[in-house]
Parts: sequence; structure tokens; C-alpha cells
Amino acid sequence: MKGLIFDLKKFAVHDGPGIRSTLFLKGCPLNCIWCHNPEGIRKTKNLWFFDSKCIDCGTCIAVCPRKALSRNKKDRPVIIIDHDACDLCGLCTEECPTKAICFDSWEVEADQAVEELLQDRLFYEKSGGGVTLSGGDPTVQYKFSLEVLKKCKEAGVHTAIETSMYAKEAIFRSFFDVVDLFIVDLKIFNNEDHKKYTGTDNSLIHSNFRILVEEEKNLLVRIPLIPGITATDANIADIGSFVHSVSAEVEIELINFNPLAENKYRLIGKDHEFLTVMKPYTEEELDHFYSILSKIGIRTKRESAISMIQTGKGE
Repeated sequence: MKGLIFDLKKFAVHDGPGIRSTLFLKGCPLNCIWCHNPEGIRKTKNLWFFDSKCIDCGTCIAVCPRKALSRNKKDRPVIIIDHDACDLCGLCTEECPTKAICFDSWEVEADQAVEELLQDRLFYEKSGGGVTLSGGDPTVQYKFSLEVLKKCKEAGVHTAIETSMYAKEAIFRSFFDVVDLFIVDLKIFNNEDHKKYTGTDNSLIHSNFRILVEEEKNLLVRIPLIPGITATDANIADIGSFVHSVSAEVEIELINFNPLAENKYRLIGKDHEFLTVMKPYTEEELDHFYSILSKIGIRTKRESAISMIQTGKGE
């Protein structure tokens, strides 16, 4: 059983209780325009280019059999990757003398992943922590995810997943016996806006959320605060009212906007200009958003303003 992962973050403190290790899996059913782990959206590995490491030797261009690499001297020597032409043969990553070009992910067997994760079980035991699977979304590579989670549970380690809940009900239910905590995103309540900004309908998400509550699973709702998109009074009130109508016991945490993802968009050659005009919210601004939830009767979990959306690899 193999999985494709793009990061393994140890000593994580915002991905569930205690000190944790978070495994980031490739593949996401959503395509949020603000995604803070854009390398995790596609289910396949892709090339990254670090311009700060490039010495403009041209080796990568010379060895590419598909002619998928070219120079752009607009600002400085920069390698342009034609991802449609690239067949991921890896010759450029092998021959680049400075490793300016590399893959954004790697394959790992489930047993290998578990062995790496359990190396820190002492920290989990002392802090009440454990293992979290994130991404992307762990429900995409669900067979691999279930194998890792099962083995961690058998070892007595607390397990959690971070998920959009956009998965077939049968697949989603298959996680119930191996996950101790579901950290779930509710991004946009209005269905048309959800489709506009994430590429998907949200009815399946709402249905799976209701199932989690009905099955009395331990869960935490998170709302990522994206200026002008998710971070509006109406959207937060709508999500809060929906959650409260399903269960008055579920907690909601607001996750502040994180501008650090801008670098990742450069690495994968995607437009990132829209991120540059967005800023994290101050404590006072967060107070306002939390007050909306409090008036509805929502239980809230709060970190400081510096606690931002998980960015994974390449910060």
C-alpha cells in the first residue's frame, strides 16, 4: 500500500490536541482559489522550480526529452515549466546541480509512513497528542489513509484528519472507526458561492457533517478567513446558524488568513497576485467575527491572530 505525500510536519501544535505529526497527502476534491497548499490539489506529483537556487546553467533544458522546459529572461533567468508537456520522467531533477528543480511529493509505503510517525510517540504520550492526516484531503487517497490510521490506532496513538468532508458517504464512513477527531472545514455556506470559489457543490459536505453529528463523532469545525470571500458577516453567520441547527455542542474555530502561501504559487508557476492584497486579521477584527458566532450560541475555540492556515511544505 503506497501513498503520495508532499510533507511530513513534526511537532505540529495546531492540527489537533497536544504535540502531533501531520502527514500531508496529495489530492483534493475541491479547488479553492485561495488554497494554501496548492501543490496538494492534484493527485499526481509535479515539478517545483526554486529560482533562488538556479545558476542558469541550462542543464535541465538540455536533458528534457519532452522540451517542457524553457528560459524566461524577463526579470532574471527563470525556468518555465510546461506542465502539460512534462511527463515527469525526472531527468531534470537528477541532473540539476543545485536541485533548483525537484518533485513536490514522493511515494511512501504505509508501513514506512507509520514507522516514521511512531518515532515521536513519546511526545504524543506526554502531551496528549498524536497523528493527523491532512493534505490535500486524506479521503482522496482513502485506502492509504485508512491503512496508516488503522496502524496508528493499533499502536495506541490518537488520530485525527483534516478534511473538507467532500467524499462519498461510504468512503467517509470508513474513517469512523480509525479517527478520534475530525477537523472539518465549512468554508462557504451559500451553494452558488461555494461552487464559484471551490469548484464544487456543498450539499455532500453538509450531508456528511450531519452524519458525523448523528454518529456522535468528536469533531471541530474550522472556517478559514479569506478576505472578501469566506470572511464576511453573512457567511460566518450562515455557517454558525447551520452548525447550531445540527448541534449546539460543536465548536467552531476561525483560522486567520496566511499570506505565506504566495511563495508556493511561485514555485508551481501559478498566478498569486490576488494573495498579495490580502492581509491577516487583527485580534480586534477576529473579536468581531467571533462575536457573530457567540450571538448565535456557538461554542468557539480560539487561537491568537498569529495562528494561521496550515501551509505545509515550502514556506
